Amino acid sequence: KSREIADPAADSSPKRDAAKHQDEAASKKKLCVKAAKEHSIPQDLNKVLENKVMETVLDLSYVKLSVVEKTCSGDADSEGIVSKSVSSHSDLIPGVYEGGLKIWECTFDLMDYLSEAEIEFTNKTVLDLGCGAGLLGIVALRGEAARVHFQDYNSTVIDEITLPNVVANCISEGRRMGSGKDRKTSRPPSKRPRKAEGSPDVLNRCRFFSGEWSQVSQLLLNSNKPCSKYDIILTSETIYNPDYYSALHDTLAQLLDRNGCVYLASKVHYFGVGGGIYLFEKFIEEKNVFRTSMAKTIDQGLQRCIMEIAFK
Repeated sequence: KSREIADPAADSSPKRDAAKHQDEAASKKKLCVKAAKEHSIPQDLNKVLENKVMETVLDLSYVKLSVVEKTCSGDADSEGIVSKSVSSHSDLIPGVYEGGLKIWECTFDLMDYLSEAEIEFTNKTVLDLGCGAGLLGIVALRGEAARVHFQDYNSTVIDEITLPNVVANCISEGRRMGSGKDRKTSRPPSKRPRKAEGSPDVLNRCRFFSGEWSQVSQLLLNSNKPCSKYDIILTSETIYNPDYYSALHDTLAQLLDRNGCVYLASKVHYFGVGGGIYLFEKFIEEKNVFRTSMAKTIDQGLQRCIMEIAFK
């Protein structure tokens, strides 16, 4: 296209054309990269839970999505992802909305595995990467993690889903945030709006980020608040698109502690987008930075896996 509109008198050598195309590609890429942002926790926690209706699953509270879809508009949905997702009947709009409004089934697979394998969170630093509802990070908080950071691509997801879920699971309702070992005895869904009482210490252990992975990594590594590497990174259903593998791999390499471990839950194959566990495993092998092992395979329905990833 640049050749068609180029000035005929200008130097249109192949080298110059190539450089021009590279510049255009770079500027396009910059436009597609969603900047990173840290989200502050409001002083008034009742504001976080305003207009939210909570349900429970596996003894964890989470925001009812259908209510968010009806009430979230204007400044609360500055990205427009709620309206776009509803109008297009899509759980995924690449580069715009990356599925964080919905709780995906592999999240429950990983929660089960963390419980079965008795993964120890006490005093650990944990990152819930591509957190969506934040249930994995909340499990880590229940396990007495020292710090838990939550990241999602979309800022609306952090403000309207993740943060309310963390607050709802931290507020004092006559029960302390315990180990969660008895979480399978789930209470029936409660559809009452929750009221926050006080500012629990648990929230002081949390930070919330939105943006594209490479941008969030840079924000964390260059932050005024020094951020040590993570002992544990939890991530579920984040390898559906092979276009994101390089950014994900680099993020894990930059943010994981040398002795840390990544627990990744995924379907074996994602139809329509082409990603999957074995394709990502091959990608990791070629990079030769991490070693991987399949910790668990779930055969019900579409086959799913839990992969452990650590430095070689």
